[in-house]
Parts: sequence; structure tokens; C-alpha cells
Amino acid sequence: MALHDTHPIWTTPEMRDAIASSNPGAVVRLARRAAELTQTQLGQATGYTAASVSRMERGKQPMRDMRLLTRIADVLNIPPQLLGLAARHATSPGPGTVPRPHPGGTRVAARDGRDVFGDEGEGEDPVRRRNLLAGLAATTVGTVLGGASASSAASRPALTGLEDLLLHRGGDLTGTQLTHTTVTAALDASRRDFGTCRYDTLARALPSRIALAQALGREHPDEQGQSATAVAELYSIATRLCIKLGEDGLAAVTADRALTAALAGAGALTVAEAHRMVSSSWRRQGHYARATDVAVTAAQHLAADRTAPEPQRLSVQGNLYATAAYTAAKQGDRHTAHTLIGEAEATAKRLGADQSPAGTAFFGPSQVLLHQISISHLLGDAGTAIDHARHVNARQLPTAERRARYWIDVARSFDQWNKPERCYRALLAAEEAAPQEVRRSAVHTMTAGLMRHDRTLPGVRSFAHRVGALT
Repeated sequence: MALHDTHPIWTTPEMRDAIASSNPGAVVRLARRAAELTQTQLGQATGYTAASVSRMERGKQPMRDMRLLTRIADVLNIPPQLLGLAARHATSPGPGTVPRPHPGGTRVAARDGRDVFGDEGEGEDPVRRRNLLAGLAATTVGTVLGGASASSAASRPALTGLEDLLLHRGGDLTGTQLTHTTVTAALDASRRDFGTCRYDTLARALPSRIALAQALGREHPDEQGQSATAVAELYSIATRLCIKLGEDGLAAVTADRALTAALAGAGALTVAEAHRMVSSSWRRQGHYARATDVAVTAAQHLAADRTAPEPQRLSVQGNLYATAAYTAAKQGDRHTAHTLIGEAEATAKRLGADQSPAGTAFFGPSQVLLHQISISHLLGDAGTAIDHARHVNARQLPTAERRARYWIDVARSFDQWNKPERCYRALLAAEEAAPQEVRRSAVHTMTAGLMRHDRTLPGVRSFAHRVGALT
């Protein structure tokens, strides 16, 4: 069905990001899904194959054919200017143009200081602010990027090796010892690579590490359980990597592989974590109700399981509730989001403190706060998001990935609040925590908006180049 002008899709965060970043493929993908059309059906309606539609939606095939774009716009009722068919008019709000909230003047204390949250208040000296931003930008370039060129900093990790593995063509094990110890080491290395945001290293290494874990079960039948657990956990890490890189189709496959492996002999915790990855992949494809149900059901099943030690069980259970709450917020379901994050908070209180029990992801009060920031932002409550952020000590977050994600969510909230300087400072803090994390499309979208303020945000053009927002 064609989309009317007041369809909810036009006001979702995903569509707003796609429009702001001038990403016609993403606009088409979101509109097609909202219209409940498959790629095959859209292809038939426009005279193209489903494979061509898929490539265009993923940005793998340039969308330059004006006749095709016109047909797509007609079929889905997409405003032509969103596909580059007509000039944008800044004074004419279109679909996806949502007024930014201006919450009251929340002033908060930062984790490492006043440079991001602005304890000095809104009336601070503008010259001082510009000098501070310039200093932050220079520090980030010098200490974080070192001598690396801007182009290398913005390069995108390649997932061709993982794609080959999924097609049963990858995983070179030449010269590798096939033992329980080497598989454990491969899993630990993958966790470290993800936690330190070394996504390029992880993308290169994952195929052989997964193949190693799979081979362990084939060659040593007595190690079937160890093999199933390692394969499932490695595919879960692969899913998180694919989501980071915006490869939603690939994430759906790796999440399915994680769950399949887990059900073949892994324990309850690994099965539950695999369900969380399935939930995340459903969310990324816009199936919010199903994604929420998968995570909540897994949490409820785990609550009744007593085969795992309580700290591990509570950590996984709490992450499932937090994931479900985030998904509900993406759907705009405020009541369900608050109810589920309340379940996560209650679980964190039972756990007592932030923990990373063996074999489980980090969880505790800080993880709940991180989700509360994201949820508040998604629901349009920028002031509430920043209020939650003030209670997080970013230095105590366990990994660079968590710290960078925190700062990106802070930046999103300040961007929503229409505070470009605070947004920029938070992005610089994210870059300092993990340069590869700021290559994501959400950062590109915010950076594109910040470029309008280049005279008052020293170094923002250089930052945009470093993160790949100008390419």
C-alpha cells in the first residue's frame, strides 16, 4: 500500500536519520517496509529485480536512474525531493520534520568535566567556548589518531570474509591447533576486539575463529558442548559487529546461526543471549513487536532456569529486559518501554552492582542508566536523557565500546535539544574513547547537522572528514 503523508514512518528516528543524511536507499527501505511490500513486490512494480532493489537499499548500487526513482516515489508515495528528484526547500517542512524539544535548563556534572555538559551554564563566554572546542578537537586528533591519515581513520571494515563463511566458503585453519584452549583464546580475543572497538581487526579475524570453533565439534565429539557454546557466542559477536556496521541483512543471518548453534548443545545463558541477538536483528528490520516478544520471552524462561549461577543469570536476564525496553521505545510505546526498563532496573538491584560475570555481558545499574538515556532520547525527552547521563561515570564503564556509545547517546540527546556545541563536545569525547565507533551513520547524521555551525565549532570540518561524514 502507498504511504499517506501522516503515516508514522515519517516521524521515526530511523527515517529522520535517513532524510538528514540524504540516504535515498534507507528512505526507500523504510518506506517499503512500512508499506508492507517485499523487495520482490517493489521490484515487480518498478520493473527491477529484488536483488537490484536490495542493492539499492543497502547503498551497494547507486540510485541515479531518474525513471526508477520516479517509479519508486510513485509506488510508495515518497515525496520526490527525498530521492533527489526535486530541490529541498528549507521553509517547507516535509515528512520526517519533527520540532526539536527544548526541555528546561538541566545542568549536569560531567564524567570528566565541564567541557561536555557545561557546568558553567548557558551564559558562558562564546570566545572561551570556541577556544575550548578547538582545544578538544586538537587533543582528539593528536592523542587518539596519532599519525594515522584521515582517510585511513574513516575506512570501513570489510565483511567479505564473514559473508564467505556464511556461504560455507571461509575460515582458513592452516597451522592452527584444534584444541579447547585455542578456541577459548579465539573467543576471548573476539570479546576484546569488540570491547575495544577494533572492528577492522575483528572483521578480519572472525571467519577463521568461527571456523575453528566449528571444527572443534566435528573433530572432537567429546567437545560438542564447548564447540556449540563458542560458535554461538562468536556468531553473537558477529551479529553485534554487523549491527554496528549497518549490515542488517547480514546481522539477521548471523543471529540465526548463533541461535542454531546455541540450541545444538550450549547452556541456558548462551541460548538466552542468542535470543537477544535475534531480537536485535528483528528490531533493526522494523519488526518491533516481534523483537520485544522474543527478548521478554527469553528473559522469562531464563528466570525459571536454575542451571546457571545467579549473577550470570541476572546479568543476561537484565540485558534482555533492557533490550526489550529499547525496542519498545523505538516503536514509540512509552508505557511498555518504561515498564520493561523498570524490570531491568529491579534485576540490577538484585544483582547489586555492575558486573561482568564469566561468559556473560556487562550488566548492572550503569547499564540500566545507559539504556534510560537511549530510551528517553527515542521518546523525545532530551532533558530526561541528559539527567540520566549525569549519573553515569563514563570512566568506570568497562570497555571503550561502552564509553563511546555513552558519549554518542549524550550527543544525540544534545542534538535533539538543539545544543550543537554540547553535541560536538560529546562526539569528540566519543572519538577519544574509540575512533572506530564514531564511523557509524548516526554520527554522520549529527555531524552533517553540525557543519552548519562550522564558524562557532572549530575543527568540526576536520572531525567530519575523520569520521567519514564527508565521503
